[in-house]
Amino acid sequence: MTTAGVRATARIGARDDGRGGTSLPVLEGEGPLALRRTRASDNEARVMLVGAMSGPLGGDHFTVEAEVAQGARLHVGSAAATIALPGQAKGEARYDVRLSVAEGGELRWLPEQLISAGGSDLYVSSRIELQRGARLVFREEQVLGRAGEEPGRLTSRLTVRLDGRPLLDQELACGPGAPGGWDGPAVLGGHRALGQLVVVSPEFARNPVQARLLGESAALTPLAGPAALVSALAPDALRLRRVLDEALSDLD
Repeated sequence: MTTAGVRATARIGARDDGRGGTSLPVLEGEGPLALRRTRASDNEARVMLVGAMSGPLGGDHFTVEAEVAQGARLHVGSAAATIALPGQAKGEARYDVRLSVAEGGELRWLPEQLISAGGSDLYVSSRIELQRGARLVFREEQVLGRAGEEPGRLTSRLTVRLDGRPLLDQELACGPGAPGGWDGPAVLGGHRALGQLVVVSPEFARNPVQARLLGESAALTPLAGPAALVSALAPDALRLRRVLDEALSDLD
């Protein structure tokens, strides 16, 4: 590691293997981003993202890319939570997620939480490109600070496009230096765990989901397309996961 920070990219490519399963012709990780193929389920390929070192730290730039071709099914998880730390290098760290799913492909993106530790400064950018007929389950969970700790600065942007048209484009900044009011009743209301679940399915074009509350601090919202968004707040990561798991069970 240098004062400029670490640059690392992980790439996953999933293809229909022609035998009722999914092959992974591309499975490459660099430095702290290690990838491991795990036991497949039916015709779905499963990959685990394993952090080989701490981070991202200040000045680091990590990128994870996944491409799912027509007819392929890919499930991506992570072995543990990602913890943004201040590190010795000054400046913002970046974590970019770039996902694409072709017609008839399916991607389930279900990593563990991202924890914003005190003193850290991280910008997360998730950009998802879907072709018509693609299926997606995308979960994002963020925890502001470890136990008894004030959070770092965390800015997160999520963009989802279907056939080149936007389904969702939103950004949220939290922690020191974020725009005023981020912790107030109009945004987080004092909660320290926030998450969202995006589900895209061709079936929603025929049977759109109905907007409704999912408890005190969560809501299900239909998007302008065959898609649904669940947004949730919770006092801790465990309760956040419980809300999102229940919502996914209903939508799957």
